[in-house]
Amino acid sequence: MLMFVVACGQAGNEQGRAKPVTLHLFTWSDYTEETAVKQFEERFGVKVLTDSFGSNEELLAKLQGGASGYDVVVPSDYMVSILIKQGLLAEVDPAKIPNLAHVYKHLKGLYYDPQNTYSVPYLWGTTGIGYNADLVTPPPASWQVLWDQRYKGKISLLNDEREVFGMALRAAGESLNATEPAKLEAAKARLMAQKPLVKTYTSENYDQLLVSGEVALAHGWSGTILRAAAERPSIKYVIPKEGGTIWQDNLCVLTSSKHKDEAMALINFMLEPKTAALITSKVKYASASEEARLFVPKEIAQNPAVYPPASVVARLEWIKDVGDAIKLYDRAWTELKVK
Repeated sequence: MLMFVVACGQAGNEQGRAKPVTLHLFTWSDYTEETAVKQFEERFGVKVLTDSFGSNEELLAKLQGGASGYDVVVPSDYMVSILIKQGLLAEVDPAKIPNLAHVYKHLKGLYYDPQNTYSVPYLWGTTGIGYNADLVTPPPASWQVLWDQRYKGKISLLNDEREVFGMALRAAGESLNATEPAKLEAAKARLMAQKPLVKTYTSENYDQLLVSGEVALAHGWSGTILRAAAERPSIKYVIPKEGGTIWQDNLCVLTSSKHKDEAMALINFMLEPKTAALITSKVKYASASEEARLFVPKEIAQNPAVYPPASVVARLEWIKDVGDAIKLYDRAWTELKVK
């Protein structure tokens, strides 16, 4: 667990200083940067405990299940809209987050929170295929490679129902937000046929499976694949010709937080250009802070896998809240995983 600390700034009682505030951050695994954390601790004198989740659905289930004590959470785009509907997110105060001014204009005001009333853009990336070029030839251009019998037992998929079904839908030329029962049944059938080829469904250690050679192909997120490539240069990342997911993770404050001012101080700090650059340099995901790109190493700032060109973005799609159709996804995902 990482430790963050936020200043309480209050005079103590007769026994000394008041107990310092502790912030609880609930985020994706390996999604912060230790130097930045320490700088925040030193500047604000507040303590932050960090817990992690592996999917948006896990985050939602924890919050719906009554998990208490969290202050700042990091949901992806479509999950923000779900959390808003459920009344779980507090409004953010722009006056307390002046570093919002550094956020790319095209990353603000997106469909899931049009006025950024409840969410602050943090990191964004894409979903594609990581592959070991020493083991996979020719270089994959299509999602269909994940159904190639040559790689049986050497394939990992994300443990994420919307991403996995999105991949199967895009592979068939469909929208990853399809809601028609027949299209979801067809996607499930394709995934059932693929399952014997899949070594594991995981969202948290597939980079190391690639590095070790245990898998040759990994359905995964751009930055995680790039971190694997830093350890093993034969690992490459591709967004298939059929297109994939573009996503944005956001910093949000829970309505149940007892430390909303400190939470917003943390959010503002994480958007400071140099802090944001430290985080992007480590996690290999593009910062929502436009100015941060000036402070990251050139090999990251100019890497199209981190900052994809417009021609690539044009074939990407946002995962969106599918409303009641989520029950179809849930049922199909459960059937895929248990059979």
